[in-house]
Amino acid sequence: MNHKAATLTGLLTLALMLLALFMVFDWVPTEAEQGIVQRIFYFHVACAWVSFAAFGLVALCGIFYLWLGHEIFDELGYTAAEAGMVFCTLVLITGSIWAKPIWGTWWTWDSRLTTTLILWLLYGGYLMLRAMGGDSPQTARFAAVVGIVAAADVPVIIVSVRLWRTIHPAVLVTRQGGHGLEDPRMVATLLVSLAAFTALMVWLLMLRIALLRAGARLRGLAREVGLARAAVQDL
Repeated sequence: MNHKAATLTGLLTLALMLLALFMVFDWVPTEAEQGIVQRIFYFHVACAWVSFAAFGLVALCGIFYLWLGHEIFDELGYTAAEAGMVFCTLVLITGSIWAKPIWGTWWTWDSRLTTTLILWLLYGGYLMLRAMGGDSPQTARFAAVVGIVAAADVPVIIVSVRLWRTIHPAVLVTRQGGHGLEDPRMVATLLVSLAAFTALMVWLLMLRIALLRAGARLRGLAREVGLARAAVQDL
């Protein structure tokens, strides 16, 4: 991995995160109906976007891995699944924090919440498969198929507020076709939060791929040392 690129990405992520925090907690106006709890929206939506992008990348890498068989696609798909699970978990947590004061409950089996939980469980199964199956090519192929199939739930989540009756608000694109962010400062804050969390995901992917490759090199060295010891003992 290019350490300079990783450092620059990390600094960019830090700058965007600090800007997003300032905009969310000081600059953007408080929403009239929901009050201060609405501010978690900027993190909730950003985490949702990043998790959907990560799981989409898992599916795309799975397709290319099954087609071309290059290890880089397997590594990138694996790391994207891990990152996607982190952000999908944050989606569920931030959504529950918002739901308690607004709906009066931490959780309800609403269509969007349920389909998001299903997505979390599907990719949890993907990571369990990778953990239990080891580093064999067969495990990588099975995981690629699971990653492709599981990603089909992402568009279902996006359109769930239109497919079924739901109490989940449709803010970005309302059921009437507009959007619920009337103040331009809300739109700007959301865009900065989206950029910050996207940069964070890219940075995490870069670090995780570097870690995977370092682990592969260490395992290769361990095998070479083991073979050398065996050869010495046979002398």
